[in-house]
Amino acid sequence: MPVLLLLAVSNTFMTIAWYWHIRGAALSKPIALVILISWGIALVEYCFAVPANRMGALAGWTPGQLKIAQEAIALLVFGLFMVTALGEPLHWRHLAAFACIMAAVAFLFVGK
Repeated sequence: MPVLLLLAVSNTFMTIAWYWHIRGAALSKPIALVILISWGIALVEYCFAVPANRMGALAGWTPGQLKIAQEAIALLVFGLFMVTALGEPLHWRHLAAFACIMAAVAFLFVGK
């Protein structure tokens, strides 16, 4: 469970780092400044992602399992960010894509 929590926090910071600047007043900021701010946010993301992956590996997770768990969490975090921060409506296609990712998670974790 700590691995999933750390990955969720990590993905929250990465989603913000990648997408905070595509709406509103941030669009008028110089790209060099946006990159520097995003790098700072991404540094915090790494402080959660690296321990999460190390803890997962020490707990017996394979690299594939760590990656697919991260992707599933990333999609969930981005979906929330997309709706709340970017104002984009959730569509059935988003849910279908999430279901496909969840199927991929099941394939990598079933039988382990």
